[in-house]
Amino acid sequence: MRVLHVIPSLSPLRGGPTAVALNLVRELRSQGVDAEICATNDHGPDTLAVPLGERCDYEGVPVWFFPRFSLPLKQLSLGRDRSFLFSLAWTRWLWDHVRDYDVLDTHYLFAYGSTAATAIARWHQVPYTMRTMGQLAPWALAQSAKKKRVYGDLIERRSLNRAALVHCTTAGEAADVTAFGVTSPTAVVPLGVTPGAKIPQAGQVLRQRYGIGENVPIILFFSRLHYKKRPELLLAALADVPHPFHLLLAGESHSPAYQQALEAQIQQWGLGERVTFTGLVVGEAKELVLQGSDLFVLPSFAENFAIAVAEAMAAGLPVIITPDVQIAPEIAQAQAGLVVEGAPQPLAAAIDQLLKNALLRQQLGKNGEALARSRYHWPAIVTQLIDLYQGVIAQSSHGDSLP
Repeated sequence: MRVLHVIPSLSPLRGGPTAVALNLVRELRSQGVDAEICATNDHGPDTLAVPLGERCDYEGVPVWFFPRFSLPLKQLSLGRDRSFLFSLAWTRWLWDHVRDYDVLDTHYLFAYGSTAATAIARWHQVPYTMRTMGQLAPWALAQSAKKKRVYGDLIERRSLNRAALVHCTTAGEAADVTAFGVTSPTAVVPLGVTPGAKIPQAGQVLRQRYGIGENVPIILFFSRLHYKKRPELLLAALADVPHPFHLLLAGESHSPAYQQALEAQIQQWGLGERVTFTGLVVGEAKELVLQGSDLFVLPSFAENFAIAVAEAMAAGLPVIITPDVQIAPEIAQAQAGLVVEGAPQPLAAAIDQLLKNALLRQQLGKNGEALARSRYHWPAIVTQLIDLYQGVIAQSSHGDSLP
C-alpha cells in the first residue's frame, strides 16, 4: 500500500500540524506502509534548506519538497503566512505522480496544496481522505469569514463531499464537519504523542537555564503566540494570582507587533519579572520545558485536538484548558486537568488552586500521563488508520468512489 500525505508546510514554525504529519508517516512506515509526504519548502519568512523536486530524507521521513510561491507578498496583500499556498512545480508533480499512490491523505483546508491534490486525485480516480484540523469550527470559520464562505461554496465543500473519508480527531470536530454540510463518511481517530527521553532533574535544569528561583512554580504556555491561543487572557488572569509563579511563553510569535502588544500587557499588569519569552523550542529544549514545568495552561478560543495539550499530559503535567479545546471532555473524565471558562476570574482561580496544591498537581499529572499512554499512542492510532486506508482502497477498487 502506497500512501501520500499532502501538507502545505513542514516547517517547525507551523507547530502541531508539522509534528503530526511527520509522526504519522514515521509510524505508518514502521508498520509496513510505504508512506511519503509532499510539501513546499515554506519556513515562515524564509525557506527550508532542502532539496527540491526530489525525494529526500527529512526528520527520518521521505519527503518531496517543492518551491513555494515567492512573488512580493505586500503587493498581493496575502500576508507572510500565505506565501506557501501556491507552487506550480508541486502541481505538475502531483499531476504526473498521483497515480503512483493507492490513497492520498490531505492536511489543511482552504489551502492551495490540498485543493490541487484533491482535484487531481478526482481526475485520475485516486481515492483521497481529508483532515479538517479544526478549520470548520465556528470560531475558525468566523476568521476571514467572507473568503472562507466563498471558497467553501465554490471549492472546499465539493472537495470534502467527494472524499472517500474525512478524518476527525474528536467527536466535536465530526459535528463541525456535519454542520458544514459535508455528507462524506467521517472517522474519529485521535492524534498521538511521542514522549521524549527523560531528562534528569528537568525542573532544576530548566530553572537554571531561565534564571528562575528554586522554589518558584513554573507555568507553561507551550504553543504559537497567536490571538487564537489567547495568551493575553492568561496574562490578565495571572495578574490576579497571589501565589508565586513564573510563566514561560514557549512558542514562535504570530508577528513582531503581536509580541510587542503582549510585552506591553506584561508591563501593564506588573508581571515583567515573572514572565519569560523562550521563542520556538524544539528537540531537547522542548522536552525540557515540558518535563521541567509544574503546570500547563492553554485558554484557546478553538482547538480541534491541541497536540500541545496531549504532549503536556504525556510529560506528566497537569493541564488547565477551556471547553473550546475539543478533547476537554476526555480530560475532565480522566481527571487529568481542569476545564474552565475562558475568562480571567475562573482561569485565575484554577491556576491558583493548582499552584497551592502540589499533591493535586501530581495526581492530575499522573492521570494525564495514563490518558496519553492509553488514548494517544501512535502505534494503536496508526493501526486504526491503516484499516481505514484499506477500506478506502477496497471501496475504490469496487468502483464505489465518487467521480
